[in-house]
Amino acid sequence: MNRTSERKLEHLKICAERRVEYEVSSFEDVRLVHIAAPEIDMKEVDPGISFLGKHFNVPIMISSMTGGHPDTLKVNKALASAAEELEIGMGVGSQRAALEDPSQEDSFRVVRDSAPNTFIYGNIGAVQLKKNGVEIVERIIEMIDADAVAIHLNFLQEAIQPEGEVDASGVLDSIKEVCSQVQIPIIVKETGAGICSSVAEKLVKAGVSAIDVGGAGGTSWAGVEVHRAKAEGEEVLEDLGKLFWNWGVPTPVSIVGCSSFDVPIVSSGGIRTGLDIAKSISLGADVCSAALPFVKSALKGADEVVERIDKMSGELKVAMFLSGCATIEELKRAQIVVMGKTKEMIIQEGKKWGVKLNE
Repeated sequence: MNRTSERKLEHLKICAERRVEYEVSSFEDVRLVHIAAPEIDMKEVDPGISFLGKHFNVPIMISSMTGGHPDTLKVNKALASAAEELEIGMGVGSQRAALEDPSQEDSFRVVRDSAPNTFIYGNIGAVQLKKNGVEIVERIIEMIDADAVAIHLNFLQEAIQPEGEVDASGVLDSIKEVCSQVQIPIIVKETGAGICSSVAEKLVKAGVSAIDVGGAGGTSWAGVEVHRAKAEGEEVLEDLGKLFWNWGVPTPVSIVGCSSFDVPIVSSGGIRTGLDIAKSISLGADVCSAALPFVKSALKGADEVVERIDKMSGELKVAMFLSGCATIEELKRAQIVVMGKTKEMIIQEGKKWGVKLNE
């Protein structure tokens, strides 16, 4: 078994068992305005959406999480079964391990086998794309009969990993090439440090179909690497991970910046409740995605994942009702208040892309 496969299992165990989240969630700075007389029947609130041509019952995707090790197969099966039952979307973890070792493909194929009708997206790193070209994208599509492919940007994590790959030159050209040659949608996603407006503009010009902001506020991959470095006695890398634990563009700031461009926006990075989903959509997101909240549930089985997502869906409906919004399109126009450091960051960034927030 190769090192990439072993690392996938290490990451899953750390996320399930250790503290790995950012210390602050910027969603606390975002408030939906309470509508005392909503003039709608809560039973008629409809959180359904269409994303990249596929209908979701609620604007939730199970984010790229795992695969690439035999012990992750049951986790992906549970997640996919839940996604199929609930009619939501799902992404797999990086398929690099299966490209390096075809014996690991079953840990990814199980997703499509368990969710034949679900929107499933594949996943490969920007560095691997640059090194190997469009051919590997075709391979990962075939592996899971993917409806879309996510190219992930994880240079914060790469900078702290002992085996990290930190040559980011030419990444945008590689993304542009794959967008022009692959027939299904290409999503570019950060993995927890956020995407600012200037990068979003370049991605849109490259031809991406959607942007997953992967903002700061959820799982800190610098934090994950702290635990790995400590276990391996790598004190310098452990200190580096601690220093950059909270690095990145907060998710709400990323949403506002990226949503000023004409592509669908996925909010991820700190989505823990239905209220976080409602706030994300009111800021400009089209759908939300999360991974960490479902890790422990998936280890217990699909029913636990369904229960967790049903809870988030119920919270979202209450938030919509109290905001006077019967549909997701109405929620996009809901009244919001942004405060504190999050407001300050949006105002400063907003000068670049014309956003005005009550100063």
